[in-house]
Amino acid sequence: MQAKSNTFIRLFLCTFLIVPLHAYGESFDWSIGGYAGQHYDTAPAWILEGDARFAKHYMVAVTASKTLWRAETQPLSLEIDGMIGHQSGVATLQEIGIAPVVRWDGFPWSETLRTGLRLAPLGVSYTTSISPLERGATGKGSRTLNLLLIELGFSLPTMSSEEVFVRLHHRCSIYNLLNDYGANGEDFLALGYRHRF
Repeated sequence: MQAKSNTFIRLFLCTFLIVPLHAYGESFDWSIGGYAGQHYDTAPAWILEGDARFAKHYMVAVTASKTLWRAETQPLSLEIDGMIGHQSGVATLQEIGIAPVVRWDGFPWSETLRTGLRLAPLGVSYTTSISPLERGATGKGSRTLNLLLIELGFSLPTMSSEEVFVRLHHRCSIYNLLNDYGANGEDFLALGYRHRF
């Protein structure tokens, strides 16, 4: 099973290398947008397995990004992404976050549906108060945590500056590296829209 998985990954990556550079689309340096999502109480990866329990806790946010670096021969770029959000439901609080983001735009079907994968494993997130959903067994929590995001964005080739996206928005202590309160942090599954320019 592992060998089949490794073979698939190699073929998938090789496909990116043979797609002509012009198929990756236009280059945009800035973006601005917004997203809204609902809290779920499992680890980020579990939602991909269909195992997520949603709570009546919501987030709306605005986001902006700036491209800092772009590879010359590959559809790879580095961005800085910032967000300001409002959470409501179980508690009311605000969140601000910033993270460096790696973006990959080289999917082979980009001439039909432009697709961008954005990953930010390490960032900083600050909330105006500690959410009850982030408190550990002792009742302790932290306003400042790591910000992790995983995002898939989609746009039409004729409207590549207008992108809709699905984002996993995650706050955590990086496996108790930042604190040992025993709380997972917060996870939101969000839908959003951005204008790239």
